[in-house]
Amino acid sequence: MKRAKVFVGEAFAGVLTEDDMGYGFQYAPEYLSSDEARAISLTLPLTDKPYKSNVLFPFFDGLIPEGWLLDIAEQSWKISARDRFSLLLACCKDCIGNVSVIPFEGKEDEDV
Repeated sequence: MKRAKVFVGEAFAGVLTEDDMGYGFQYAPEYLSSDEARAISLTLPLTDKPYKSNVLFPFFDGLIPEGWLLDIAEQSWKISARDRFSLLLACCKDCIGNVSVIPFEGKEDEDV
């Protein structure tokens, strides 16, 4: 299973996952209880219930670069254009806007 931490600004907002069943996103409870909590997208409103999808959620897919920049990313990291989650992890640590997608690294992050 691939997992990523999703941040809105500096705030940890939730976890994005990919497994054999598809994709999932769930807001972090501490983010939902914050006065600063904002939905990361109109298509992913604030809720304590997990989101599930057979395809990468359009909001996250839209963060992945296109055109020549996508070509550079594919060639530099040797990632297939069809592996959208891996492209998201490689390219969206510091993307335009206030949402960042950071890969989980190591066992210390498993409880987040």
